[in-house]
Amino acid sequence: MNNSTSGKPVLCTIGYTKKSLRRFIQLLLDAGVEKVVDIRRNNTSQLAGFSKKDDLAYILSLVNIDYEHIIDLSPSAQLLARYHKDHDWAAFVADFRKEGKERQMLELAKQLAYSPQRLCLLCTEDRPDHCHRRIVAEWIKSLRQEIEIIHLV
Repeated sequence: MNNSTSGKPVLCTIGYTKKSLRRFIQLLLDAGVEKVVDIRRNNTSQLAGFSKKDDLAYILSLVNIDYEHIIDLSPSAQLLARYHKDHDWAAFVADFRKEGKERQMLELAKQLAYSPQRLCLLCTEDRPDHCHRRIVAEWIKSLRQEIEIIHLV
C-alpha cells in the first residue's frame, strides 16, 4: 500500500450508492487508489448501475485502476438476508466477525494488508458506519497497525 503524506500506508474504502460515476471516479483518483477490491456478495445486479462487475472493471481500467472481486470477504447470503429483514447492526457485526473466523477471512485480509498497491475496499453503502467494509478494513489494520484507513464519502 502506498504511503499517505504522513508516511503511513493507506487503505481506502468506498461505497457506490448515492454517488454519480464522475464523483465515484474522482474520489478514487484524488485518493491515489491503484486497485479497487470489490467485497460485495452481489455485484451483477441491475441495481448496481455503473458498479456492475464487468462494467466497473472496464471503467476503472480507463483511469488505470485495477479491479478484483473477492467474494470471500463478503457476508454470507443468510447473514445479509437476516440483516435486511431485522436491521440489527450489533447482531450483524457479531455474526460477521464469527463468520470471518470460521471462513478464515483474516488470511485474505493479511494478503491485502501487505499489498504494494494503494487499495480501496468497495461495497454498496454510501457511508461506512453500517457496512461490512469498515469491519474488513479494521481487520486489515489489526494485522498491520500502521495502516491509515480513509473512508471516501
